[in-house]
Amino acid sequence: MKIQNCCHNASGGDSRQSASHKRRGFEFAGWVVPSAILALLPKCPVCVAMYVALFSGVGISLTSAAFLRTSLLIVCAAALFSLALHRIYRLTLAKTPFNSHEFAYSIEREKPLLIVRKK
Repeated sequence: MKIQNCCHNASGGDSRQSASHKRRGFEFAGWVVPSAILALLPKCPVCVAMYVALFSGVGISLTSAAFLRTSLLIVCAAALFSLALHRIYRLTLAKTPFNSHEFAYSIEREKPLLIVRKK
């Protein structure tokens, strides 16, 4: 009978390592999917309407196609912008210890107190 460690899953691998791989995969997909949509997004609404009809079998008007194109453009640009901000935030957070905050314990209260350093 095998005794399993809490850090290992049934397949024998490390669950923390597989979670790290999943997180990296989702992060990679978060960058690739909006970038691919922006790269493959046609410039004219007629082409958008044609692609919608080709892939879904539903015809849409040119006004709807123009709105769909603009909406996809805004959503993909916002997703890439938020991913870039998140990456910059994580890189700057890694350089500053405790995000310029320190934790101290009060003897009387035995609760953590947040002390902010003034620069």
